[in-house]
Amino acid sequence: MDFINNYLLTLILFSPILIALIILFLPKERTKLLRWTALIGSLVPFALSLVLWFSFNSSADGFQFEEQYNWYEAINSSLHLGVDGLSLTMVLLTTFLTPLAILASFSISDRVKPYMALFLMLETGMLGVFLSLDLLIFFVFWEVGLMPMYFLINQWGSANREYASLKFIIYTIGGSLGLLLAVQMLGVAFGTYDMPKLFELWTAAESLNNIPEWLDIKTVKAVAFWAFVLAFAVKVPLWPFHTWLPDAHTEAPTAGSMILAGVLLKLGAYGFLRLILPFYPEQAQTFAGVLAFLATASIVFGAFAAYAQTDFKRLVAYSSVNHMGFVILGIAAAAKVGLDNTDLAMNLSKNIALNGAILQMFNHGLSAAGMFFLVGVIYDRTHTRNLNDYGGLFTLVPIYGGILIFTSMASLGLPGLNGFISEFLVVRGTWPIFTLYTAISMLGLLFTGAYVLKGVKNVLHGPLNKHWAGGEHKVSEINIREIIVMAPIMVTILWIGIWPAWILKVINKAVISIF
Repeated sequence: MDFINNYLLTLILFSPILIALIILFLPKERTKLLRWTALIGSLVPFALSLVLWFSFNSSADGFQFEEQYNWYEAINSSLHLGVDGLSLTMVLLTTFLTPLAILASFSISDRVKPYMALFLMLETGMLGVFLSLDLLIFFVFWEVGLMPMYFLINQWGSANREYASLKFIIYTIGGSLGLLLAVQMLGVAFGTYDMPKLFELWTAAESLNNIPEWLDIKTVKAVAFWAFVLAFAVKVPLWPFHTWLPDAHTEAPTAGSMILAGVLLKLGAYGFLRLILPFYPEQAQTFAGVLAFLATASIVFGAFAAYAQTDFKRLVAYSSVNHMGFVILGIAAAAKVGLDNTDLAMNLSKNIALNGAILQMFNHGLSAAGMFFLVGVIYDRTHTRNLNDYGGLFTLVPIYGGILIFTSMASLGLPGLNGFISEFLVVRGTWPIFTLYTAISMLGLLFTGAYVLKGVKNVLHGPLNKHWAGGEHKVSEINIREIIVMAPIMVTILWIGIWPAWILKVINKAVISIF
């Protein structure tokens, strides 16, 4: 047990890669063996993350379970791992959704071996971003998470997959280029990539002796700030950098869309919280209004665009732009108040907004993954995503219909389900800080209900489309495997909606200690 506790983060981080290597040595013809090996293997990091969750001291400050190993000693970069309440919630989300996405992939029959190996590599990339306390290692894992998703879309996606995968990689690598240059510049300026050390040096930066004469510290901060903002804004994605997302979601395989919406989008928001707010409080405060404007535009335009869609999957894709806008709005409110504000009322609003933003990241991961899976379920049976081709399916698939309505209501923000809690906290926290933007964002909230109800109505209600009622086109009910995928998501959605304290106490401590 001591060994597990001492190396818990390393085991969580690298166990998916170990399982991927095992899969590469299995015969490619043994598809059932490959699927079950990947599924059982993906449960290992989830089980370890549960150990981490229950061993985590939510009342303590700072990072816990820290591990540090020399990686590139010449430039003072190390494999430094650690968790606090912010990263812990994202680790739990990642390890929770990955086995469900792999189980959802059991319908994949083409090149199962590379598919499963890529999925597990993707999990390590995502976990590495959340666990890294070294900027250079953070960037390495940031890139590791890109390539598996590119190949999953490119090789197992729909008809327009090559265009969508190319657009995805160009946008994300374009943003990452500036991130790499900024990380390197900070390493030169401060002589280390270690995040805790950088934070200690940051306030005394003007007195550092190892900054070259040609490198002004204010310029370093300004350039790094904008490079970080662009990279993370593309990843969220924040309007107007969002145009890669609908194409990537539409063409990705079902499980790829689950992880793309459930976890990958959270990397950008995590970057804002982990790096931009603590390291660039002055710059963030100066441009908080711009960030709030873009967040509000994401909420409103994302909702409008979702309502306009006739492709079911594309509707859910645009809903991610809408929902992630609330995350950025909460972050913008915290940036506006700043880290050193002594106004108790403003600090309370800031903390409420940040609690809501982080919880919204977790909640959107659940509801979006569930919605994309349910779109995939109905597509597998009808081979169409056109909402106008459905109609009245509730009479044919009542169990699927009930699950779809439940998950849709979570996405809509129905009280008693998880989406309501996080969006309420964001709105409550941002109202005293950005009253106008919060009021405008309510228009997006109104159209959230409109596009969700539109999707449910077109699929389940109205006159039954006789095309699906009999013969070879008859729509079959959701099966046991698919219900097993949805059941944990639904239970967690309801659990947070009824009793959010179990996760908010962890999040709130991180908010208080970091921000």
